[in-house]
Amino acid sequence: MPVDRVLPILLLLGSNIFMTFAWYGHLKYKSSALLPVILVSWGIAFFEYCLMVPANRIGSAVYSAPQLKGMQEVITLLVFAGFSAWYLGQPLKWNHWAGFGLIVVAAWLIFLD
Repeated sequence: MPVDRVLPILLLLGSNIFMTFAWYGHLKYKSSALLPVILVSWGIAFFEYCLMVPANRIGSAVYSAPQLKGMQEVITLLVFAGFSAWYLGQPLKWNHWAGFGLIVVAAWLIFLD
């Protein structure tokens, strides 16, 4: 697979790791005050944007915007599934996987001509 097709996927993967920590990482620290949690999450999200924006800019040369969004959704689900089980200690149940599977099918449809 050519670099121009792989690089956006790798950047999306990295950006989703940052964003998953920004959005859900604080759930392990529910006793922390909300304002500091928001500020820390915003700081983490900065790095997500530093990867997401180039991923979409570079990716738009070979993928359509809907394809980039579909890819991003599938990557988000995969990252979240691992994060939920590993970091939060909340493995996904069959119905979660089934729902995520339907989203993967929707993303696949976006790539059909």
